[in-house]
Amino acid sequence: MTGTSLQFGRSPIPARAGIGLRSPHYREIIETRPAVAWFELHSENCFCEGGFPLHEVERIRQDYPLSFHGVGLSLGSTDPLDRAHLARLRERMRHFEPHMVSEHLSWSSVDQRHLHDLLPLPHTLEAVRHVAERISHVQEYLGREILIENISDYLEYREAEYPEWQFLVETAHQAGCGILLDINNIYVNAMNHGFEPQAYIDAVPRALVREIHLAGHTVNQIHGQVLRIDTHNRPVSKAVWDLYRHAVARFGPLPTLIEWDADIPPLDTLLHEAARAQAIVDAWDAVPA
Repeated sequence: MTGTSLQFGRSPIPARAGIGLRSPHYREIIETRPAVAWFELHSENCFCEGGFPLHEVERIRQDYPLSFHGVGLSLGSTDPLDRAHLARLRERMRHFEPHMVSEHLSWSSVDQRHLHDLLPLPHTLEAVRHVAERISHVQEYLGREILIENISDYLEYREAEYPEWQFLVETAHQAGCGILLDINNIYVNAMNHGFEPQAYIDAVPRALVREIHLAGHTVNQIHGQVLRIDTHNRPVSKAVWDLYRHAVARFGPLPTLIEWDADIPPLDTLLHEAARAQAIVDAWDAVPA
């Protein structure tokens, strides 16, 4: 990017554990003000005009830092960027002042038809240049840095020129954006595609990573083969907790988000998961330099 001064939000998010803000919990959060550091909201969930749910988000925003996490920009698509979507996002950013704004390094639309999934891009130089240019346009329009998240995927392109981690890093470098590193997605892809998840983390420069996501996944048997699916409907697995410890040792403390998007449990369950993540960060902080 050239000639653009990127801005961060006004309410800094601490390098502590937060949880996803889900509508079944709005009222309880307002009434009990749980001891959690911050919340992440799916950007598109606040695109509606007025109404009680939006009012509740506004009330929560008074007490907690907030980040926006989008699923609808389809950054890797060959369709033109959705200007109406971007305009709505920018307006909501001005209203809620999220400290971090993120999207997925994926595509989900073609010929203005949207698919209900986050689909992988081929790991090629052509794809890097294409999506990096689009990210740069988004950042210029929004007037600030965004983060791109590595996704889970269940196929590999024959035309791949880079491993997944290099594709992620090259895109961030060329776009001038940051990275939201999803540890569960790294583990799921490593087990499904046969690479070493710690090596992935070690290949990502510390300076690019702004945030970490943790979530649960499902283990399925398909035609006698084990396939892990990024379902976000259960607690974080032991293997992902172990990989998170490796990430904290490499990157140091970062804002860490517990994602739980389906089969939403009681709020206490999410707070317990966040407390586990915070305990790992606190243990790292306690180690003498």
